[in-house]
Amino acid sequence: MSSSSLPSLLLVDDDSIISQSLQYVLSDEYDVSLAQDRSDAIDQLAALQSPPVLMLVDLGLPPDTHKPDEGFALIEFARSRYPATRVIVLSGQDEQKYVEAAKKLGAVDFVSKPCDVAELKARLKQYVDPQQTPSPLVRPIEGIVGQSAAIELLRMQIRQLADSPYPVLIEGPSGSGKELTAQNLHSCSTRKQHPFLTLNCAAFNDELLASQLFGHVRGAFTGATGSKAGFFEEAGQGTLFLDEIADMPIDLQAKLLRVLENGEYYRLGETRPRKAQARVLAASNANLLQAIEQGRFREDLFYRLSVLTIRVPSVAERGDDKLLLLEHFQQQVNQQIQGFVLDQEAQQLWQSYDFPGNVREMRNIIIRLSAKYPGQTVRAGALVNEMKQDVSFSVPASGEQAMFLQNLNTEGFQLNHELNRIEQAYINLALQQSQNNMSQAAALLGVNRSTLYGRVERGDEKK
Repeated sequence: MSSSSLPSLLLVDDDSIISQSLQYVLSDEYDVSLAQDRSDAIDQLAALQSPPVLMLVDLGLPPDTHKPDEGFALIEFARSRYPATRVIVLSGQDEQKYVEAAKKLGAVDFVSKPCDVAELKARLKQYVDPQQTPSPLVRPIEGIVGQSAAIELLRMQIRQLADSPYPVLIEGPSGSGKELTAQNLHSCSTRKQHPFLTLNCAAFNDELLASQLFGHVRGAFTGATGSKAGFFEEAGQGTLFLDEIADMPIDLQAKLLRVLENGEYYRLGETRPRKAQARVLAASNANLLQAIEQGRFREDLFYRLSVLTIRVPSVAERGDDKLLLLEHFQQQVNQQIQGFVLDQEAQQLWQSYDFPGNVREMRNIIIRLSAKYPGQTVRAGALVNEMKQDVSFSVPASGEQAMFLQNLNTEGFQLNHELNRIEQAYINLALQQSQNNMSQAAALLGVNRSTLYGRVERGDEKK
């Protein structure tokens, strides 16, 4: 390390892209040195005239980057030899047991990868000056990966709008991360100690959706054998996220508008009004302005919901974030199975592919590749085969087209019935493949577990 007047920081990480990027963004506040593994870090510590003020240590260091052993050993060494140095862990191996083990060994903090740079700087600063606490304006953004301008704008908007009392309409293509954005709006707000509840408006029939949203009293409808609180009541002073809001029935939209305007709602079958305190966030894959023109969505509700709007970018808009997302999802999968490596041609293909299914498609491809090629190098041909599974056809193949035409010309054809039949076929196949494990089936289908439960229940009702 140089004789700079800046506080000294030793960053230990075997990923040169991460370490060099962090060295660049931290160099204005710290005299940063880099080490690739435990041996390299120990050699640098021994050569110093004085120990570093801070050490930033990854747990997954060579020779086995899939285990935290080397990182743990380095923390223990540094704390025993250099007690004045404050060790902060920066790692994707962020299971609770690893966090607790690192802190028992002497680490003062644990920051999950991928990290938000503003949050990391704020947390480092408090260990340089114990009297310094992070700015209340700097709030952690969890799970949103990337350094592109589009993602930095998204993080900035989340922080700006987190504490606003007004609804937020979250826009963006399917699979881009709208629910994750909603979760961060909640966790970055002063409501974070209260519940965050998600209700998928497409997962229930009309009556059940109204009951889920507002609750009901005994006898309000067939099967209502007792009183039940709705999501507005359960959320309390927290946040209620209404996903796929375009699928909310038009008469229920009027009741939601009343809640947003004056906070009043009624349980089904009840005459006494109740007061809602939860903040409402909403999202939709559909074009709501088009839905208004078609008479499927209330214009006044749209303008009430869209007082504040956040747009989540598609993967295609995020440039080099594709490689960071690849690393992020690989780290998650690698906790259960040995990961794969893309060769140079496959990496180029990965960067050039638009991922029409966005982050959800990317995650599914990584899961399949990890299962098929554990510990192996994946070539471009194998990657293309996985990508084809996620690319939706724009024009049906001739055989499929003939089948669709035959169905379309069948007497009594109803699109909703046909779509429900196809949906239930996919659900049944996913349940069979996962041996009725709802979490695994939901992952195969690309939906969350609560959505799957609702669609299974809806399918049972129609039998």
